[in-house]
Amino acid sequence: MATTTNFSVRMDSDVKKDCKALYNELGVNLTTAINVFLRQSLRAGGFPFDVKLDRPNKETIATMLEAERIAKDPTVKGYTDLDELFADLKK
Repeated sequence: MATTTNFSVRMDSDVKKDCKALYNELGVNLTTAINVFLRQSLRAGGFPFDVKLDRPNKETIATMLEAERIAKDPTVKGYTDLDELFADLKK
């Protein structure tokens, strides 16, 4: 049987409280949840999920800026009726 050791972690008290409540609903305690995370990390050879910044790429940013410009442009026709929109699209 494997030997165990203590592991101390500093974290925001609200995060700890919320996680304890979440994992309790799942039927495990915080220690078990952390052990699951660490074992999955070993299996994955890193984080067991994507760790990334959710930043849109340049093309998406440009498209979002264009959409904002169009939305604020009073000369661009807007639609409140789908039938009217589709009729104009068929022209």
